[in-house]
Amino acid sequence: MPRNHIKNTKHANVFKAAREEKAAASESISKKPTWNHLLKFALPTILSMLIMSTFGIVDGIFVSRLIDPIALSVVSLVFPFMSFVMAFGFMMGVGGNALVAKKIGEGREKEGRENFSLITLVSFVVSLALTLIGILFPDFILGILGVDAFAREMSLAYLQPMLWFLPTAVLGMIFQQFLITAGKAHYSAIMSLVGGLTSAGLNYVFIYILDMGLSGAALATSIGFTLPFVVGFIYFIFNRNGKVYLVCPKWDFKALGRASVNGASEMVTMLATSIVAVLMNNILMDLEGGGHMAVAAAAIMFGGMGIFSALFVGYSSGVAPIISYNYGKGDTSNLKKTYSNSLRLIGILSAASIVMAILSADLLISIYDIPAGTPMHDMARTGLMFLASGFIFMGFNSFASMFFTALNNGVVSSILSLFRTLIFISIAFLTLPAIFGLNGAWAAIPVAEVLGIVMTILFFKLMKKKYKYA
Repeated sequence: MPRNHIKNTKHANVFKAAREEKAAASESISKKPTWNHLLKFALPTILSMLIMSTFGIVDGIFVSRLIDPIALSVVSLVFPFMSFVMAFGFMMGVGGNALVAKKIGEGREKEGRENFSLITLVSFVVSLALTLIGILFPDFILGILGVDAFAREMSLAYLQPMLWFLPTAVLGMIFQQFLITAGKAHYSAIMSLVGGLTSAGLNYVFIYILDMGLSGAALATSIGFTLPFVVGFIYFIFNRNGKVYLVCPKWDFKALGRASVNGASEMVTMLATSIVAVLMNNILMDLEGGGHMAVAAAAIMFGGMGIFSALFVGYSSGVAPIISYNYGKGDTSNLKKTYSNSLRLIGILSAASIVMAILSADLLISIYDIPAGTPMHDMARTGLMFLASGFIFMGFNSFASMFFTALNNGVVSSILSLFRTLIFISIAFLTLPAIFGLNGAWAAIPVAEVLGIVMTILFFKLMKKKYKYA
């Protein structure tokens, strides 16, 4: 057989495999959005979010059991800075993902890859700059976070190791989002599982065996965050057969601006979470009957809330590429089915979350080695009951924000997120504790969710004529 024929046959096989992979990814994202398909498509992202939330709790358990329950308050005081920086990565990941998925739906794949590569580069540079600020001005940052003289040394021990890993953590978040559009959402779940297991194992080694204290806890968590970056970077560099991979970036201010606007609501959500955490920690530290014990109890509460909110965020993030693809393609029929079926599924998830939160409250607190009947146990349990009451609205509010992001309407998405996760909660935290004490602090988030659902319903009604999703 002639050598040229063999060579051409090999090339034909390569091109055939590439076409088949592209076709499979396109078919998956363009299928009719039945309940079964939406759940299957979103399941890897839900699992990824659940794993991340679960192992976040595992880190807290190691800190509480192997160091001291009060050390939880230090983690709670310092971690908002990490969340603040990672919020930028989440914005670029979600917003850029919506932009690139839309362009793929429009058949502009080359432009989508260039945008993805530019977003990755700019995100690395910005996160590196923010890291340097943290390294150069740690005391200024700790002062803003509400760290007092008693907790300063412990807080520095937790903050400093995490700073060195922030750029890789940011890029890891971006890669996890783009793996969904690349049709490899299961990679994200696997990375989260491996990263969580690594973090848990290293927590034991660094804290218990090597006696590194909070520095060891920070190092273990940071290494776990870095694994998604490593896997995602390797995949997007070497896999050239899919629709999304890293290429030489082409400078495009418009694409960066669109990605930023698209993902602004998600950044607002994470920034608001950080700001609210700082506000809440400062209020709890000064509140009568509060202090470090109340901050530690709040860390337990929000660790539990993170598991249930991961269901909503995971589902919404998982189906976002389907929404963006069908919007870019102009398939209003599939868009309507995605919208209506998603609302029904979220209603079921919300009801299940309330029941599970109530039934598992005592178990969750006990694994932190907090004995029943102690003030910290009572604080955490009461707070969890308050938080659970807001789950029925939280799911719909989370979906609304991600839904408009996927439709490339970052303005509406940002408004929803800004009011729900910052303005409403801030007002509640600044007023309710002054009237009702600790119970007022615990009730702040459910009250904000109730106010948020009003805005969600309003914007769903206002925007449906424009986007034809209902």
